[in-house]
Amino acid sequence: MIQIRKIAVIGLGLIGGSLAKAITQYTDYHVMARNRTRATLLKAIEDGAVHEELTDDNIAQADMVILGLYPEEAVDYMDRLGPKLKPGTLVIDVSGIKRYICREMPPIAQKHGFVFVGVHPMAGKEKGGYANSEASLFEGASFIITPTDDTTSEEVVWLTQFARQIGFGMHVVCSPAEHDRMIAFTSQLPHVLANAYVQSPQCLHHRGFSAGSYRDVSRVARLNEHLWAELFLQNADALTQELDLLIANITEMCDAIKADDRETLEKILGRGRMVKEELGE
Repeated sequence: MIQIRKIAVIGLGLIGGSLAKAITQYTDYHVMARNRTRATLLKAIEDGAVHEELTDDNIAQADMVILGLYPEEAVDYMDRLGPKLKPGTLVIDVSGIKRYICREMPPIAQKHGFVFVGVHPMAGKEKGGYANSEASLFEGASFIITPTDDTTSEEVVWLTQFARQIGFGMHVVCSPAEHDRMIAFTSQLPHVLANAYVQSPQCLHHRGFSAGSYRDVSRVARLNEHLWAELFLQNADALTQELDLLIANITEMCDAIKADDRETLEKILGRGRMVKEELGE
């Protein structure tokens, strides 16, 4: 039976910081944390989001570890931290890609005796960092769980209940491959599109000429290039498949405009409108 009293959060960025705040606000779990920048950790303790600093001396007290790190960093970190954990510690990561980490982490978990389950909180903001974190970030959001061959139904049920405790409105259980295929479309492709969009020379002069459309398309262009480059490359096959389709759709529309072909252009635009109408959005 899974029994959790103390939770260690490693990395107090936007997601890690928001998780710490949500856990302390909505549950009775004791939160310990570690962060690369000590000033951020001290601020989190001052805010009441974290009860105590996570150290090598108290890490064995943790019943659960949440990794708020880049995927490759999370794997390397757990290979070093693993021997310090008590057997059976539940470890989850919150990274935006799952095939890589769900392939690399299970052997490390088996070697060191902890339990690993990949998850992805589907929430965020255009501005990252602890300063922008908040306990309400996950209100109504989706909590994705990507079990591996080693994951038990008990662990999935417990994580589902935990997600509800801290505000998530729904959960999805899927394979790491299915996760990455869908995330390529719903998350990564919009970030590519927004970043490419704002690189037009006209973007520097948009004020006075822009409203909702500009804000909607450009919002996520303000990204962390180090993190997103890693996510894109770790999911290159799924993302480039979506990019090829997007480029084909844009090219079809561009060709119709260049040809002054109103009939074809209306058909293309109508297809997109019908998709949104069928979704009820």
